[in-house]
Amino acid sequence: MAKMPDSVLSCSDVNNDPLPDSVLKYAFRQLLGNNGYVQIVNVPDSFDHVAFLKELGDFQPTPTGTVIGDLKPESDMDDVYHAQNRRPLVPHTEGYEFRGTPPRYMALWCVKPASGLGGETTMLDGNRILREFTEEEKQHFLDTTYEWKSTEGLARRGVQHHAEHPVLEEVDGELVFRFSYNNLVVPEGDELARRLVERGKEIYDEGHVAVQYEERDMIVWSNWRMLHSRNAFDDPSRHLKRVQIAAPISA
Repeated sequence: MAKMPDSVLSCSDVNNDPLPDSVLKYAFRQLLGNNGYVQIVNVPDSFDHVAFLKELGDFQPTPTGTVIGDLKPESDMDDVYHAQNRRPLVPHTEGYEFRGTPPRYMALWCVKPASGLGGETTMLDGNRILREFTEEEKQHFLDTTYEWKSTEGLARRGVQHHAEHPVLEEVDGELVFRFSYNNLVVPEGDELARRLVERGKEIYDEGHVAVQYEERDMIVWSNWRMLHSRNAFDDPSRHLKRVQIAAPISA
């Protein structure tokens, strides 16, 4: 069952006055570190989403090469699994099919919300899934390399990626959690990986939060920690912007 987000940041204070930039950025960093994601609401017309996000790091191109992408339904994609249609998505992290380190952060902001029901972005802290596994089992996910593939929709656009990564990886002292319900290739007989996928989706379905959008609202999350997905919707004019933010290069 979807829950209300617990990491909401308003751009205005109790008097409906704009928060000073320094206060907004401090609260944003605090919530992002504590909860793994932030939903920013009451966003004024003057807010520069791109400039705000660039303080987190360099933008990383998507598999189709876009740096600031548009998420809008495409009429020829309704019959395949793809981010740019109106069907629901299943839980995943982003960039599992990349050869290198996946994006450190992800961000979506709303140009036009969906009218009617649906269209929410849903999220769950991946640590809630990892708590189901013993230290020995988590070590297996650190030591074992799996195959990951890109989506059917990307294949239709001529983009087909395959990569090999462990589920868990340590990068500069932080844990990276890769997850995909439908694009992690589970080897025959690997019951631990099968349990990760199936139990992970069960926990996601039971405990995720659902983010509803107003115009200019933004959600930013740690892609190394959080899983995300989307509810189905009907409105073909729903329009979000998306960026992927790379991990800083360590010295």
